[in-house]
Amino acid sequence: MRILLLGSALSLAFSLFLTPLFIRLFAKIGWGQFIRQDGPKTHYVKRGTPTMGGIVILLAVVFGYFGAHLIEQAPVTLSAVLVIGLMVGLGFVGFLDDYAKIRAQQSLGLTPRGKLIGQIVVSVLFAVAAVSFADTNGQTPAAPGISLVRNADVISFASWGYIGVLIGFAVWATLIIVGTSNAVNLTDGLDGLASGSTILVFVAYVMITFWQFNQSCFRVFPDQENFYKCYEVRDSLELTAVAAMVSASLIGFLWWNTSPAKIFMGDTGSLGLGGGVAALALFSRTELLLPIVGGLFVVLTASVIIQRLYFKATGGRRVFYSSPLHHHYEIKGWAEVTIVVRFWLIAGLFAAVGAGLFYLEWLGR
Repeated sequence: MRILLLGSALSLAFSLFLTPLFIRLFAKIGWGQFIRQDGPKTHYVKRGTPTMGGIVILLAVVFGYFGAHLIEQAPVTLSAVLVIGLMVGLGFVGFLDDYAKIRAQQSLGLTPRGKLIGQIVVSVLFAVAAVSFADTNGQTPAAPGISLVRNADVISFASWGYIGVLIGFAVWATLIIVGTSNAVNLTDGLDGLASGSTILVFVAYVMITFWQFNQSCFRVFPDQENFYKCYEVRDSLELTAVAAMVSASLIGFLWWNTSPAKIFMGDTGSLGLGGGVAALALFSRTELLLPIVGGLFVVLTASVIIQRLYFKATGGRRVFYSSPLHHHYEIKGWAEVTIVVRFWLIAGLFAAVGAGLFYLEWLGR
């Protein structure tokens, strides 16, 4: 628990107090946001705002986690390192995309294929490691299957043999990771929208993983009365700590990212954060609950899919003025701050419902 609190404090302090230094550095070296000509006119004033703020977020998480463990002289855990590693790996893919945009001075960075290949490579490496190294309790960081709230309680790959487990889980995990990281990426379109809504999702995972720690099958002094409800989740308190540190780093970053934003997280941040959300869902065995916990991301992604399908089917007609959905309301004349705050509320409701359903499953057993 001390590591959780100390690491969160370090992450918050890093992002809150050092972001201004990165803002000046990025402005000096020309890492400014490019605004496409066909975007909302209200965005033109944002041209040149320093981007790649995801670097600050990721560094804050790394600093908080490893700093707290160094101070407390506690060993790091594979589960937490894999979550952070996935965030950094996808953040690097996002960095390449951001850098390509800055060099070309256009809103298109890496090719869609190149970006997807990068995401898949990082996801597969993560997935293989997640089901390859068991602890003394025989638990790997991820369950070898598809889960709703418990170990592979929907589909198990365990009977497929080791290679079958690797292939099955790699495919499943890659779908979750790529889908989630791209969904968070689509959310990053207004000042503070992605950072604020993602905070709420990570807070939900703080609650979920902390409850799993309290009801763990591997505690030294388990809850004997409710032991039959226990969770076989590895390193659950460490997952709580990472989720809390990401939340703390985002709170510090949001101070500078809220309207009018002094810095944007860029794809570096959105892809990395999406990876963190996906990793926590996979490691807490709640990946099928993720579409509810991260419901705002699903809604905004669905708006893009609906818009494109309808556009193709009708030969150019649109359902929304623009997509993702937040740009639709922007064109309708809603103030940016109004859209952001209301979407935060929606994100919070989804996160609360998801966490509530998780708890109801425990009560109902």
